[in-house]
Amino acid sequence: MPGTSRSAASPRRRLRREAWGFAVGSLCFLVGALPPYADAVGAVVVGVTFVVGAVFFTAAAFVQLSLSGRRPPRAGTHPADRWDWWAAAVQLVGTLCFNVSTTAALVAAVEDPTLLGAGWKPDAYGSVAFLVSSAFAVVATRDRGHLWDTDARTWHGTWLNLLGSVAFGASAVGAYVAPSTGEYVSAWWDDAGTLVGAVCFLVAALLSWRSADAPAG
Repeated sequence: MPGTSRSAASPRRRLRREAWGFAVGSLCFLVGALPPYADAVGAVVVGVTFVVGAVFFTAAAFVQLSLSGRRPPRAGTHPADRWDWWAAAVQLVGTLCFNVSTTAALVAAVEDPTLLGAGWKPDAYGSVAFLVSSAFAVVATRDRGHLWDTDARTWHGTWLNLLGSVAFGASAVGAYVAPSTGEYVSAWWDDAGTLVGAVCFLVAALLSWRSADAPAG
């Protein structure tokens, strides 16, 4: 039957479990970085939006590292799997850094919403961790046929995440407050970097699919 043949030729695909968390987290960061949204809801609600996004990021990163089939490197671990595990581990650290920075920004916004720096900006530690994680993922993807799950890394996903990490890094630089002026180095880079990074992470998450019979992820 035509329907049976099509089903056999096209195995069921589903969005990876961690991708749901990354997608929701990215959407929160994207919305939170939009100036019209910030103007409409105020600094405190924007702070809550970023905190929620960071929580989803961390939950997704935990799933990716601990619950989706990856195992800590050991003797005999293939280099692709080794790089894959370290990419997920460093990414989790980066998300925890964003948990800290978004919470601190929310507290500052509650205390004084007009204070410079009360709004969240990508912090240096989290941004560096994301850059390192993305670079490790690119290396792991070079030999994805030897990964524990061949769908665990894809070229479009790893490069989109790397581009998003670079954008978050640019945002962190732009958000640095110069001691001599008391102003951000570049408010434009701050806003644009966060928006571009969030879009890249969102698209990468939505493109992250796996076969229904592949290792859980």
